Amino acid sequence: MKVHVQLNFGGNCEEAFRFYEKHLGGKITVMMKMGEMPDQSMVPPEMKNKIAHTRMTLAGMDVIGNDTPADTFKPIHSSYLLLEVDSPKAADDMYAVLKEGGRVGMPIAETFFATRFAQLRDRFGILWTIIHAKQM
Repeated sequence: MKVHVQLNFGGNCEEAFRFYEKHLGGKITVMMKMGEMPDQSMVPPEMKNKIAHTRMTLAGMDVIGNDTPADTFKPIHSSYLLLEVDSPKAADDMYAVLKEGGRVGMPIAETFFATRFAQLRDRFGILWTIIHAKQM
């Protein structure tokens, strides 16, 4: 058995995955648009260029994504993707990239358990936790 993360987007899945590939070091392995699906009878014209399925390898894990119609899309409310990094600098760099155009829930700071810890929602609506844990 395997567990994968699947992220839904309201029309900007391709933009988000290309951003994550460029800035987080991911590698897109599959990207299929709805207009490429064999049965087009269920695909509204405005969804033909939206993503039906994409897959990225990110830090050794598969992340799956797709678009949903913008009028039915609801952002994630309580699940975070956690990026555990190897250094305080890497945490600061990830934070700078992901906070741009997003909303910070907890600014990056030292805590009793981490040299760097932050939580935010990126500009694509995805919730992230960034941590460089202290050696206990």
